Amino acid sequence: MTQVILNGLFVGSFYALIALGYSMVYGIIKLLNFAHGDIFMFGAYIGMTCLVAIPGIGSLGIGALAVILLVSIVLTGTTGVLIEALAYRPLRTAPRLSVLITAVGMSFFLEYGVRQIWGPDPQPWPSNGRLSDFLSTTDATGAKQQLSVPIFDGALTYSQLVILAFAVVLMAALALYIGKTREGRAMRAIALDQRAASLMGVNVNATISRVFFIGSAMAGVAGVMHGAYYSSITFLMGFLLGLKAFTAAVIGGIGNLYGAMLGGLTLGLLESIGTTLLGGEWKDVFAFVFLILFLTVKPTGILGERVVERM
Repeated sequence: MTQVILNGLFVGSFYALIALGYSMVYGIIKLLNFAHGDIFMFGAYIGMTCLVAIPGIGSLGIGALAVILLVSIVLTGTTGVLIEALAYRPLRTAPRLSVLITAVGMSFFLEYGVRQIWGPDPQPWPSNGRLSDFLSTTDATGAKQQLSVPIFDGALTYSQLVILAFAVVLMAALALYIGKTREGRAMRAIALDQRAASLMGVNVNATISRVFFIGSAMAGVAGVMHGAYYSSITFLMGFLLGLKAFTAAVIGGIGNLYGAMLGGLTLGLLESIGTTLLGGEWKDVFAFVFLILFLTVKPTGILGERVVERM
């Protein structure tokens, strides 16, 4: 059971990182950005391309991952800002259905744009950027063995520990940024009342752009870590993972950052338990059936609050 829990927490850390972007955007402008999962996918392709195209990056060892993470943060963050400025900002006062359809359109645009550039086939992650190669040892036969740390009667590999620790640090840093900085207070003010925040001198457009940059950058980081761990990426990988991250945000209470983190870990645990009890082919069914049952009891999510809209 310990191994089931550890596996669930590891997978849930991916969901939590992506879910944070959903919750940030929804909390600020009440938009369900369905293109967010595809930014996660785009970040993975950026990382793969950097590993192939940057001369000498292989000689950096694990430092190569730091380089491609920085490049992915900049490019995915900028992509999120451009999407908001070109697709969502002109429709900010439009009916919500119009914005929702636009978000779905942006999702398809990213998916099939990547397909046209990199092709429809799954792409192998370059060996000079795989965590399993950096954090392994060679046995007497020459075969590589994953290093692991025992935890009670389970274990996590070094690769899993690095990704899990990195995800925790990123989520903690974001929580501090939102809760303790001037920019974070501006985001919370816009979430409460956009017009009042504007009258108090908050630059609404710049703050919303910052939200899209941060959320998209975190999705890009998750994409790079996904490729570095699983060693293969595809242009449709953002659809299912984005859907699961959205589910995690709803479970935790969409619009609540701590809820997104908790929801991601909860969904990861549910999938791990479902895989153990019913088999891998039923894990998604198990997770989504739980979502339906949970929302009938608490529609606002674990940490969500019922909001009354004033006319």
